Amino acid sequence: MTDPAHQSAPYVSPAAWQQQGQYFAFNGQQIFYRDSGIDDKPVLLLIHGFPTASWDWQPIWPTLEAHFRVIAPDMLGFGFSSKPQKHQYSIHEQADIHVALLAHLGIQQCHALVHDYGVSVMQELLARQIESSLSNLQFVSACFLNGGLYPEMHRARFVQKLMLGPLGPLLSKLTNQGQFNRSFSAVFGPNTQPSKQELADFWALIKHAQGDKLFHRLIRYMKDRKQHRNRWVHAIENPGIPVRLINGPEDPVSGRHLVEYYANKISNADVVLLEGIGHYPQVEAPQAVLKHFLEFYKSMN
Repeated sequence: MTDPAHQSAPYVSPAAWQQQGQYFAFNGQQIFYRDSGIDDKPVLLLIHGFPTASWDWQPIWPTLEAHFRVIAPDMLGFGFSSKPQKHQYSIHEQADIHVALLAHLGIQQCHALVHDYGVSVMQELLARQIESSLSNLQFVSACFLNGGLYPEMHRARFVQKLMLGPLGPLLSKLTNQGQFNRSFSAVFGPNTQPSKQELADFWALIKHAQGDKLFHRLIRYMKDRKQHRNRWVHAIENPGIPVRLINGPEDPVSGRHLVEYYANKISNADVVLLEGIGHYPQVEAPQAVLKHFLEFYKSMN
């Protein structure tokens, strides 16, 4: 398989993705990132979700880089970045990594397109911006794909709940590709299921540097969301910048129920529903995501 039916651009393997990227050092760890490197265009930061990596963005990358200088890191513990096995992972540190990367690249202003776990990272970054604690960095817009904007609306999968408990380390060790395939496919839309090649590539990225042994550590973001709920909800309800939510409502984790809750909380909420699509809109419906994201961006100009 070289061109999945729902792919908007030629399929790029994880190995090819890695070859087109680079690394920077953060607190003794190596952070992988892609940078389209076009300095005269507005900057767009892409923040990926759990348990995948920046490779999630490859279906929409070619179109985005025609409009932006696009930057997409793999967070610590994900993809091709370092995966320390006994590290205490946190959303706050992942936010620090993005700030450090943008400073490393000399970027002081950017837009953001974020997904899943990356939603929480962006909420932390917005909270810092509201509190004026982001020095020499300004986010000018944020577009959210499916993610846990409100922890009370996050319907974690049963296996995710188990990973948070005492059985978490054992479950991480026992997780195999077959189990991953079933669990991962369950959050996609019924007619936009990942192909065998995509599943194999997602799993290979997770397994890289024994990342498959980190599920119980990385998934602590669910506790971060509850602990920092009020601050992060305040950031999304009072962002101070243009915000759009593009959501796949077939997502059992953060789909239609999340959108309805969000719309009830925020008057005139800017929401786009992609009917039939699940948790990974950028993979399942890349053309639709591009259409609605670029419309959002152009509406500000």
